[in-house]
Amino acid sequence: MKILFIIPYVPNLIRPRSYNLIRALAGRGNEITLLTLWSSEEERESSKSIQQDCKETHLHYLARWRSYWNCLVALPTGQPLQAWYCWQPQLARQMIDLMNGAGGYRSSDGRNHFDAVHVEHLRGVKYGLSLVEHFKAVQAASASVPTIVWDSVDSIALLFRQSSERSKKLFSRWLTKFELQRTEHFEAKMLDHFSRILITSQKDKNAFLAYTQSEDSASRLKIIPNGVDLQYFHPDQNAPRLEDGIVVSGKMSYHANVTMVMDLYERIMPIVWSRHPQAHLWVVGKDPAREIQSIGEHPNVTVTGTVDDIRPYIQRAAVAVAPLVYGAGIQNKVLESMACGTPVVANPLAISAFQAVPGQDVLVAEEPNDFADQMLRVLMDPSLRRNIGAAGRNYVERNHDWNLIGAQLEEVYHADS
Repeated sequence: MKILFIIPYVPNLIRPRSYNLIRALAGRGNEITLLTLWSSEEERESSKSIQQDCKETHLHYLARWRSYWNCLVALPTGQPLQAWYCWQPQLARQMIDLMNGAGGYRSSDGRNHFDAVHVEHLRGVKYGLSLVEHFKAVQAASASVPTIVWDSVDSIALLFRQSSERSKKLFSRWLTKFELQRTEHFEAKMLDHFSRILITSQKDKNAFLAYTQSEDSASRLKIIPNGVDLQYFHPDQNAPRLEDGIVVSGKMSYHANVTMVMDLYERIMPIVWSRHPQAHLWVVGKDPAREIQSIGEHPNVTVTGTVDDIRPYIQRAAVAVAPLVYGAGIQNKVLESMACGTPVVANPLAISAFQAVPGQDVLVAEEPNDFADQMLRVLMDPSLRRNIGAAGRNYVERNHDWNLIGAQLEEVYHADS
């Protein structure tokens, strides 16, 4: 198949869904053209990694001023600011040019060159809507219409609903309250615009189902879970475990991760330290918020900031933790730790999108005392560490291989072709 991916940010290891879907589809013999946006030289440089898997890659610069301008334009529309934030007219024009056959993107029989178009996230949805309108206008001219899939990834309204109540960042609470009703109305309308909408978990699917009583609309929703790169994230037998090492990972400027880490530090770690004073917490991830940076002053906490490679921190930890306070979709941090053979202690919310067996593949607890108890069990018992770590690795091999997920996605593309 020939597939056009439209991603409102550069697919890379930090944005693993689009990055790995493209790689999996290319590895299965599909031809990928990528349209994407970059906002910093770091992002532009990171695009080189995915370009080798694409037939063509087209990058467009999204200036910060344009994103702010887009938000101002969106204010009177009643639509979520997120849906306008990444609008870039040059990318939109090139998208239509490609559809109209510019650069040879039309086959010899006059049919459209692309079999499917994959648009990711609420920040990219306006590009998908523009294509839907474009093909409505040209259908009378017998143009071939590719399958247009919107990959919402998560229900952003579900995430905003939780953030508006639980985020420890005041600005995040205010912004998500402002965006919530706009986003709910917008997500509900998208069910009527796309033939297929993808989400990563049943919980997110249920959030979309709450918008409609229509069986036809419900049938458009398809769960495509996240996977994990099993070759990149793997156990390292040459990296000895730090028997007192606890790791929590993720993008540390993201409001849900900030809230999680602060809750871990304030409510759970004091219990752990009272019984195991030498336990050391490693907070690993880029752009840590001020609140997270401040806890690095504790002698038993290390805040790394951006690291070149997150794997050694996960591979050497005795236990990885994910006491999520709120969130949506699949937690990549949990998948990556399990893939590294590192035992995970998580709360029910963090594994709600998984089929993992509690007590076998992952340890689960909710209240701070129970969560600390499970952490201490792993720290104190090397045999338990090995068993849970090995079972977690086995679980992701069976259920979260990107190649298998790529095959599921091909079925979605073929459904309407």
